[in-house]
Amino acid sequence: MGVAFLHSRGTEMPIKIPAIGLDLFVRMPPDASDGAVCIIETINAPNAGPPRHRHREAEIFRVIEGRYLYEVDGRRFFAEEGDIVSIPGGAVHGFVNVTSQPARQLVMIMPAFDARRFFTELGQIMEHGLPDPARLNAFGQRWNVEFLGPPVRATDGTREP
Repeated sequence: MGVAFLHSRGTEMPIKIPAIGLDLFVRMPPDASDGAVCIIETINAPNAGPPRHRHREAEIFRVIEGRYLYEVDGRRFFAEEGDIVSIPGGAVHGFVNVTSQPARQLVMIMPAFDARRFFTELGQIMEHGLPDPARLNAFGQRWNVEFLGPPVRATDGTREP
């Protein structure tokens, strides 16, 4: 894997997807690592997260601020500041910010994909809220992402571990 020099200052405007409470920054695009990895930073609104989904790429999350409830292949657990969560490619997963403040994560995606284009297009699909599952999965097919259900909710019967 070749890695090019990159200095991500964090001064760019976020990709915003209000329907899922997401502001996202691409900190390392795929071309900086010959497609091996891309790195994004997410800011998740309180009680917000993506629909449950799966894709071939593996992801490694580092919680920078806040606390999240994760669901990975049906297993539910909390992760908070400093925790690392690794999700293998193909695992069904989702998460929700369980705090009353915005929470942040740094996410490594391997192999890399064009996160800027994916999340920009996802924002367009979700411009008026969560679309119906057929429309969301038609979008997902173009990216080899399968959307499998609503976002994770803390009220889904989870108790504090």
